[in-house]
Amino acid sequence: MSNNAAGATNAQKTATAEPLPETHVEAKGFSVYYRSNQAVKEVSLRIPAGCVTAIIGPSGCGKSTLLRAINRMNDLVPGCRTEGELLFSGQHLYQPDVDVVTLRRQIGMVFQKPNPFPKSVFDNVAYGPRLHQRLGQSELAQVVERSLVDAALWDEVKDRLESNAIGLSGGQQQRLCIARALAVDPQILLMDEPTSALDPRATLRIEDLIDELRGKYTIIIVTHNMQQAARVSEFTAFMYEGVLIEFGATKTMFTTPREKQTEDYITGRFG
Repeated sequence: MSNNAAGATNAQKTATAEPLPETHVEAKGFSVYYRSNQAVKEVSLRIPAGCVTAIIGPSGCGKSTLLRAINRMNDLVPGCRTEGELLFSGQHLYQPDVDVVTLRRQIGMVFQKPNPFPKSVFDNVAYGPRLHQRLGQSELAQVVERSLVDAALWDEVKDRLESNAIGLSGGQQQRLCIARALAVDPQILLMDEPTSALDPRATLRIEDLIDELRGKYTIIIVTHNMQQAARVSEFTAFMYEGVLIEFGATKTMFTTPREKQTEDYITGRFG
């Protein structure tokens, strides 16, 4: 058996052996292909509800592909296909009867670079609720305020809600994108390296925000920054060349990892 295969087997045992909170997302032998390239290889793990889970690993290891599979963003990539099962609250995400629009409302996503719409701050946050709900103006205003408060941005923008969001700083834009995702009341928030384009101060603000959102949402964050994973997450998945090598409690993984590959990566021997 190869090291990768052995690591995957042990990681799967870890995922099922350790007591976890209620499972929100579960992969069962899940693979993602880009045409003939298998980017994610038979991953099995359980993402606990209401917790922050980090996915770490070197560039090209499949962590962003796995993240994007959870709200089916990979459907937009020509030639992309999946095998195995990926479950959200027990429902197979890739069944033909799944409404992808509804799914993406339940599973919000924040990307690597802030991507505010060239609209006002208010209209950015109101975009999703206007699309999915029938709300009066006062109700909509309440949703916008609540979302900006939850994204720790309200105090900074409450007097400039009609200003163009493009004029915000990079860190503010990223928190606005988080507010936009929260406005449709998702169950899960996916974050794909959300601080990699930000300066250290803005990065710290996003990390503080993740801590504030802990417990309200299931948060899954892909990060290349192992220190960030150690700071913000309760559980960590380590991937290498598309294989899940190890999954478990973050504190355990960063102090006494089960797999040598995990230890080598965390200690900087490769990656």
